[in-house]
Amino acid sequence: MEQNEKLMNSVDEKSAHEINGWLMLFLDIALIVGGIVCFIMGSAEETGSHEALSGIFIGVGIALLVVGIFCSTGFKLLQPNEAYVLTMFGKYYGTLKRDGFYWVIPFCAAVNPARMLGISRKLSLKAMTLNNDKQKVNDEEGNPIEISVVVIWRITNTARAVFNVDNFMEYLSTQCDAAIRQVARQYPYDVSSNGDETSLRGSAQEIADVLKGEIQQRADMAGIEIMEARISHLAYAPEIAAAMLQRQQASAIIAARQKIVEGAVSMVQMALNKLSEEEIVELDDERKAQMVSNLLVVLCGNRDAQPVVGTGSIY
Repeated sequence: MEQNEKLMNSVDEKSAHEINGWLMLFLDIALIVGGIVCFIMGSAEETGSHEALSGIFIGVGIALLVVGIFCSTGFKLLQPNEAYVLTMFGKYYGTLKRDGFYWVIPFCAAVNPARMLGISRKLSLKAMTLNNDKQKVNDEEGNPIEISVVVIWRITNTARAVFNVDNFMEYLSTQCDAAIRQVARQYPYDVSSNGDETSLRGSAQEIADVLKGEIQQRADMAGIEIMEARISHLAYAPEIAAAMLQRQQASAIIAARQKIVEGAVSMVQMALNKLSEEEIVELDDERKAQMVSNLLVVLCGNRDAQPVVGTGSIY
């Protein structure tokens, strides 16, 4: 609700009224040339008998020169994926977003989108990348982890980017840090033993979608579209990294042993069934138990078994 109220009170983008720059350039040159011609004609009449007409020519010439010079300040040149955010007398006038050569009212001033940098008065609409520094957060289980994200973004609403926030790049960086903390504490670092839950390490696409939505919700205020957001670095904090590595190794060993035991039991059962079906040998319960024990030792052992060949009767 609070976010919606902020968006309702924000400034929405609108197109600025512009005129073809080449047409106005021709008219501007005509004004300046006409002013020079009138001034020369008025100066020539000063020595003649038409002194009143001379003053008129000089006045018209000066006026045309002033208008021409004043109009020459209204030209704007835009490259593809660039924009001008214009204000006139302190009010938002509109935005120029189409590439080309234009003329706008000279009273319109282009807002500087990089006040802190003081570099350019144009606003870039290109896709840009934000790669924040690593930060230490806690996951769902309370384990301290180090995480950072890379965000690909672009400006879609120039008015919001300029007027709703003081510096949209700093705003986006701060909101990305907040979104990372919010998302990281909702999921564990790694999956549990059953492996059916979402985790930061094992569910890259799901986490990327959640992170993108979280950042987008915060970036709407600045008129920014989040194109992609992915985790670029993920690791346990140094103080618990060694212990967590041992836990991961133990979990991997247990899982491997479980698979080995399941396979060994299946192989023993298959061997007993095969011997029984083809009537190769008749075994009592005691001999079956001994055979099962020997096969499990061979199949589940870490080392190769050393066979012992019996030369007498099994009975």
